[in-house]
Amino acid sequence: MNKLITIETRDLTKRFGNFTAVDAISFKVYEGEIFGFLGANGAGKTTAMRMLCGLLTPTSGQALVAGYDIYRQPNQLKAHIGYMSQKFSLYPNLTARENMTFYAGIYGMKRKEIGDKVHSLIKSLGVEKYSDMQVHNLPLGWKQKISFMTAIIHNPKIVFLDEPTGGVDPITRRQFWDMIYEAADRGITVFVTTHYMDEAEYCDRVSMMVDGAIAALDTPEALKTRYSVASMNDVFIQLARKANRSAV
Repeated sequence: MNKLITIETRDLTKRFGNFTAVDAISFKVYEGEIFGFLGANGAGKTTAMRMLCGLLTPTSGQALVAGYDIYRQPNQLKAHIGYMSQKFSLYPNLTARENMTFYAGIYGMKRKEIGDKVHSLIKSLGVEKYSDMQVHNLPLGWKQKISFMTAIIHNPKIVFLDEPTGGVDPITRRQFWDMIYEAADRGITVFVTTHYMDEAEYCDRVSMMVDGAIAALDTPEALKTRYSVASMNDVFIQLARKANRSAV
């Protein structure tokens, strides 16, 4: 059986004046897939992600996300996706429990359902003793894990993760990816950007952006074979050398 397409773009483009941040990108992402969206600073990753989340209006092109048109149905789209930004999505003066409860309400979950789901997530994370502490008092790794679980509390079709493991230690990064695998196993599509090229190896497929365009898209193994290199970091270096614009 063919997998359901959860993201499909055709010539998706975003210009800011004379500057083309995202240049006619076309790709598909499938249900339950871990899709890595990589590139150097200024390559256009975050701009593209913000368009796919309905947070930024494209200049031209088409995109369907979770079955919704990002031009005409951005509000309906937002109820079916989760989003974790580069900076923490949590309110620092609220507790972990309060953050989860608040976002679950924003996503339209019912009160009884919220209580049960928040309790279940806190238990699965093993943060019972931290759940009623204000988030700003928690270690960085716990903040990231709680942010992720908050982003998927409503069981979205797709979760967008914008450099979710930045600044955390290698053990916590590995634990975070275990959480990503568990979400994908439940059928949630994971669309992730990262600066860590070793994390590209964990993805089902990887897209590499250069100067706002997709320079390569395939499985990690296929990309390493195509460029005759041993690691995704080497693939990245080969492609990044072709960039003409500086980080912006």
